[in-house]
Parts: sequence; C-alpha cells; structure tokens
Amino acid sequence: MTGDDVDDFESNQEAVAEQSTLYAVAGAAMADIIKVYLELAARTDGFNKLSADDVPDVTRRRIVLGGISSPLNEETVTPQEVVNEWSRMQAISFSVENAVTRGVYIVLRDRVGGLLVQMEAVTDGFNTFDSDFIAANPYLLPVYQRLLNAASKSKLKELVGSVSDNAISKPAGVRIARLLNERQPGRTVTVNDLRLSIEPTLEGIVRDLVGRVLLEDVVANALDLAGVPYVREAEYDGIPGVVYDFRADFVLPNERDPLVFIEVRKSSSRHASLYAKDKMFSAINWKGYNQKLMAILVTEGPWTEHTLQTMVKVFDYVVPLRKAPQVAEIVASYIGGDESKLRLLIDFAVRPAQSS
Repeated sequence: MTGDDVDDFESNQEAVAEQSTLYAVAGAAMADIIKVYLELAARTDGFNKLSADDVPDVTRRRIVLGGISSPLNEETVTPQEVVNEWSRMQAISFSVENAVTRGVYIVLRDRVGGLLVQMEAVTDGFNTFDSDFIAANPYLLPVYQRLLNAASKSKLKELVGSVSDNAISKPAGVRIARLLNERQPGRTVTVNDLRLSIEPTLEGIVRDLVGRVLLEDVVANALDLAGVPYVREAEYDGIPGVVYDFRADFVLPNERDPLVFIEVRKSSSRHASLYAKDKMFSAINWKGYNQKLMAILVTEGPWTEHTLQTMVKVFDYVVPLRKAPQVAEIVASYIGGDESKLRLLIDFAVRPAQSS
C-alpha cells in the first residue's frame, strides 16, 4: 500500500467522513427513510388507501413493497404494479419495520461493497496492510475483523486488544497489520466472500437501530408533524403512580402536568402475554393515580389477537405503528381540550385497612 493509494482511498470517503461507521451510515439512512415513510403513511391513511400517484419514485415503492414483504423489485416495477401488488396482499399486516429497513439494508450493502472494492485495491488484494492506515480508519473494523477470522468481539479483543469502529490505537493498528500481513488473507478470500461474511454484522446493526430508534422515532416524528409537545423517556424522571413512579416512552405535554402517555412496543406471539402484563400494570398504576391521563399503546410485530383484546380494556387506544399520524391527531385534540377522546377511567388506590 503506497501513500498515494491511501490518499486516494481517504479522498473517496470525504462525503461520508462525518458518518463513517456502518452504524452511523445506517442511522442516517433510517432517519431519512422514516421521514418519507411518515409522509406516505399520512397520505395513504396508514397504508389503507393507495394509488399510483402515491408511489412515483423508487423510495416510496420500496417502502410499500417492503411493508408487505413483496418480492417485486421496486426499481423495475411501475407505480400501478405496486398498487396491484398491495391490493392483492391486503390481508397481510403492513410491517413498518420491513418498510423502513428494506432501504437501510440497500444503503448498508452498497456502502460495504464500495469499501471492499476500494480496500482490495489499496491492500494489494487484501495481502499488504499498513498499521498507520488501519489506525486512521477505524470504521473499517468490521472488514479487519472478518479478514482476521475473528468470529466475535471477544475473540477480536483477545487477538488485538480493545478496539472499536470509532477508535483503533496505534499499537492495536500495529498488531492488526502484523497479523494480517502474516496471514495474507487475500490468497483465499474474495470481495464476495467478505461481503457475505459481513452480512450478520449488518443485521445486528439494523436490529439494534429498530429497537433503539425506528419505533419511537416514527411516533416522535408524527407528534412533531402534528405540533404536539412531548417529553421522551430519557428526558424526565417519572410519571407519578399509585404504586411507583416510572417512565413511559413518551409523556405529553410534560411530566409535571401529564395528560397522555405513550408506550411503543414490538412483540412476537411468543412474548405477547408477558409484555402485555407489564404494560397493563404500568397503565393501571399511572391512570389510577392520574384520572385524566390518557393511555396509548403503539404496537408493532405479531401480537396475538387475545392479548390485544385484553389490553384495550386498560389502554384508551391500542394502535399499530403505521397509524402513528392518527395517534398524533387524537393526542392533539385531547391536549387541546377535547375530553371526549379519553375513553377509560381507572379508579385504583392502595389504602391502609381500617382497624376494627
């Protein structure tokens, strides 16, 4: 690897210098796609109405086809073919997660493919490695890890010490370069091999972003578009309750004068009952103490019908994630003074037993 090669490689990354890690690239892509998703969800009444005019471009077609898990290629089908596909698959629940992450995976895979092709060129086919380059480009750690055949982060740490895709020390860079130069992985590894081996890393990144970002950000963006004030879980101490004070994903307009709380939860049929018990107790705890508190549960994933039927006995609204814009409208009306939006009152108190 020559100095000119390194300069060329780094100059090609200037456009993504501030989002150089795969996680950052995925996060930025998800944020962009969520914005388009929300606009499309509002336009189509939560994907209950769809016309060819709604999906004029690849991004919107990808969101719809991803949401119904269609195998059609959004880059080759027409808007009307997307509508036809959606029409014939309406019995399938629309998945917000799949709608958004389909595009995120494409961005990540393109990013990985470009990095691998360029890295192959500057390392003489994955055979010659420079320690300074490795330390200066920590975002390539997933590639280094695969070239070292380190199956886990603990194994990688065992080989080269503590490293991350945000920082690789110079000593760690020396150790990585030494091991790679000894092994010369390019004698047996191709770009395609590496692309396939990094796929589990991409899946882990997307899965983490879904749990930490996607679900709640869809709700937050819907509230923002409706002009509704709110406080998120990390920004306050707790909502007063009968048994305990605890935090919901969102409290509106704030924790000092709470009128609404929103919980967002993805589930599977295996865990639905467990999650339902936890969420229902929280709702009873808070609504029992705050008589005018509206409880909203926003769901994603295959909750069981029985569990959903049970939760509507406690929550004022149990709504799928794709209906986040409608949730925002309900909340805006209630905070604005429309008390008819409040559906359930819970009278729950814990008092000392009266002595005889």
